Amino acid sequence: MSNTPRHILLLSLTLAWFLVLDDHCCGVESPLSGKHGSSSDVRPLNVLFIAVDDLRPVLGCYGDKTAVTPNLDRLASRGTVFERAYCQQALCSPSRLSLLTGRRPDTTRVWDLSTHFRQALPSVVTLPQHFKNHGYQTQGIGKILHGNGKPAFDPPSWSFDPLLAVSRDPKLRYASAKNLTGSGLKRESTEAVDVADDTYIDGKVCEAAIERLAELKTVDKPFFLAVGFRKPHLPFCAPKKYWDLYERNLIPAAAPDVHPINAPELATRSWRELEGYQDIANDGKISAAKTRQLRHGYYACVSYIDSLIGRLLKQLSKLQLTENTVVVVWGDHGFHLGEQGLWTKANNYELSTRVPLIMALPNPSSNHPHLAPQQRGTTCHKLVELTDIFPTLVDICRLPAPMGLEGSSFSGLLKDPNQPWKSAVFSQHPRDEKGNRHKSHGTIMGYSVRTDRYRYVEWKVWDTGKIIASELYDHHSEALETKNSIEDPDYAEARLRLHRILAAGWKSAGPPSNEP
Repeated sequence: MSNTPRHILLLSLTLAWFLVLDDHCCGVESPLSGKHGSSSDVRPLNVLFIAVDDLRPVLGCYGDKTAVTPNLDRLASRGTVFERAYCQQALCSPSRLSLLTGRRPDTTRVWDLSTHFRQALPSVVTLPQHFKNHGYQTQGIGKILHGNGKPAFDPPSWSFDPLLAVSRDPKLRYASAKNLTGSGLKRESTEAVDVADDTYIDGKVCEAAIERLAELKTVDKPFFLAVGFRKPHLPFCAPKKYWDLYERNLIPAAAPDVHPINAPELATRSWRELEGYQDIANDGKISAAKTRQLRHGYYACVSYIDSLIGRLLKQLSKLQLTENTVVVVWGDHGFHLGEQGLWTKANNYELSTRVPLIMALPNPSSNHPHLAPQQRGTTCHKLVELTDIFPTLVDICRLPAPMGLEGSSFSGLLKDPNQPWKSAVFSQHPRDEKGNRHKSHGTIMGYSVRTDRYRYVEWKVWDTGKIIASELYDHHSEALETKNSIEDPDYAEARLRLHRILAAGWKSAGPPSNEP
């Protein structure tokens, strides 16, 4: 008979029982246990999680006739393109942390670029951390959380130290002699130099990810590999060959190039991100020639990233990992290139809040009998949000669903993109009463709701909740949000209805219940 004390035996049995419960919570098996028998019956799915900074949907698969993006278009042909996907705040760190925690900015308490989400949520489990906790090897390469300072790091999320998470070295941002002999972080806003792809930071991220995939292939564990590309974020620097893909005069002009009629100043205030570059006037006035150059540079950077993603997907295929890997490509927010008289992001308009989102699953097989057939090469027009990615990947990979997520799994839309779905999606952006850049939640918060037809925004004093300005845009009459119709009596009923939707919040606008 064992000499182990009785109380220790009881404690061991209790812990074992709780582990069994944890493995079977929500009716979902551990990915390493195999729902249909032994672990050899069902292989856990890998996840290749590709983030692209400042990418709006200027891709061929989104109908952009200018963009040269053959690799993302090819991925879309075997996956689902979400035509109407939206971020929760059009700013890098708040948007990314909302996705990675599955929670909205007012829950993460991150509305700026300097706050770490664990200040408000010290025990929250991130998306990669959740996969790590269930037997996955997790690795971040490039910009995943944020690109600078403490917000760029979160040790609990990763099995391995992140690579190239922060890059402030001018030699990784610029390649021309003029820019390399300059000073400061922001030199010229564009650059076209005949250099190799890996001259810039994104090329090095791609090389590191290709190497890491080969290493992960040799380990008998599933992986969650997050790869974050920085372009097309400013400065618009890309190897010259990508600039040469475009004829500048054939790139469509920014239209409309003026602020929306009747828009409040809060809505159109510049973030002053572009103005910091040495070739941009301090007053923010951009000439027609400079606008064409910037738009050309943006498209060049998009093609550069498309090429790097193509190399990454080629490596996935070469290693025979494609049929065991979920691939998701997403942009953290949109971007203005002079439209509506605006540049960059940090507002609540369509061009800043709408993002590209592409997801491709492996084919159902004996290794993955649980996977429903994806309608490949389809475009889903339902409203989805970046907060939906966390529960979706958990659902597809058959992990237990954590508590507290503020999104909905859209895995059903991969099988049937026309099924009933959300009636609205939500974004927000803060402002200080004065100045261009806010700290924390600012003094004023702009809350936006997007329905099938409308965008409605309320600007509220943070301390009191008083509405000091409102906006209403009808996408059925004009898709570019050129006129704020909030005072138009023809929209009085719509205004009241949208106010109620915004007040009720995201929980009331969710998809119909799947319960019988």
